[in-house]
Amino acid sequence: MSVLIIGGDQISQISSMLESLGAKTINHWDARKKSSAPKKKVPLNTDCIVMLTSFLNHNTMLKYKNEAKKKNIPFICAKRSISCVYEEYVKIMGIKDCKECYANCNFGDKDVK
Repeated sequence: MSVLIIGGDQISQISSMLESLGAKTINHWDARKKSSAPKKKVPLNTDCIVMLTSFLNHNTMLKYKNEAKKKNIPFICAKRSISCVYEEYVKIMGIKDCKECYANCNFGDKDVK
């Protein structure tokens, strides 16, 4: 599974958590520059888009939300908190419990709240 994360600067903990839930490839756009992010196209092999809303302007968020909808890609909006991303990812991607996660998932055993 390939995940595109848009927003945020330091996403190492979020990336680790997504990898434990089965993400094989994680692309990250910090979207810090207003002029560069809206010009990028979502990579073709993207299976899920995660928006870290605390670090994005409204137009950038709308552009990628609409693109995800057109391409039928699951779209997750969350604050840049590992627990918020985890809860939304599990809900949107349909993971009911940690046994449905991919190999060696131990994130669900941790207290994420």
